[in-house]
Amino acid sequence: MSEMSEMSEVITLHEHLRELDEELATLISRICELSILIRRELPHRLGKAGTVNISGEQQTKIDVWANDVFIDGLLSTGLIHQLASEESEDIVEYEEGTGAFNITLDPLDGSSNIESNNLFGVICGIYDASTPLPARGRKLKAALTILYGPLTTMMYTAKRGVHEFVKGRKHNLEDVYYLVNEHLQIPSPGKVYGVPSNREMWLPEFRHFIALLEREHYGLRYGGSFIGDTNQVLHKGGFFAYPAYLDRPHGKLRLQFECNPMSLIVEEAGGKSSVGMGSVLDVEPTSLHQRVPLYIGNVELIDQMETLFAKCRDARLYY
Repeated sequence: MSEMSEMSEVITLHEHLRELDEELATLISRICELSILIRRELPHRLGKAGTVNISGEQQTKIDVWANDVFIDGLLSTGLIHQLASEESEDIVEYEEGTGAFNITLDPLDGSSNIESNNLFGVICGIYDASTPLPARGRKLKAALTILYGPLTTMMYTAKRGVHEFVKGRKHNLEDVYYLVNEHLQIPSPGKVYGVPSNREMWLPEFRHFIALLEREHYGLRYGGSFIGDTNQVLHKGGFFAYPAYLDRPHGKLRLQFECNPMSLIVEEAGGKSSVGMGSVLDVEPTSLHQRVPLYIGNVELIDQMETLFAKCRDARLYY
């Protein structure tokens, strides 16, 4: 399928999910249904909630509401044994011994962008119920993202490639997701890179690596939402990082809720993930809200970066 193009054959998400087992297909469909409900409600729930989440971040009204919608909507399917949300301190268990899946959820990644009408979305990881949370990313059964932008798009992988869908198409139902890119692959060579600010706190070898990208004329694309910035890399090729800092050696992003699901999608699309030395997906979790440095992008770029980092005597900082 050509990317975001008119197709002679229109395939819905429901039709595409027939390739999966019925329970997994039902769960993915339910997540997408809830995402449409949340999109509709966005204009009516603007503003700060006056609360902070477990990570100490200010919550918006839509953060709190979306978290409740996802928890209630997913638990009601009877398919969930354990559910962990970035917005909640503890794991929610439906009933002991029931439900086929454990799920990790970032209900609204980049929600601080809502006020300025910029990109944000949903990140979700799905494990078999036999894999208790927190878990290594390598044990993921599936992962998906939903990006709220000029278009609402959804990507999922069930470890058989990455497939992208758009909500609504000309002459079709608005609230149905339609396939626009089957077996998405990260373009190579890459064109863009995304990194946060505070360069004075970057480790020297990371500063050197970014200088190499800039000399090779990679274009800076950084919008402040992990899902949006990674979407740039998935479609244009390149590199994204939320790195280790001198004063924050474990970075900012959460392993369970952000790094693992997105790293699976990137690797299934032909890219590579890293914590500086080794794949994000191989990190053994130590806590539910654990943070790790994250570097993702084209394989050759991550390999180049890891070679540079390996020369550092302080390599322990990357774990």
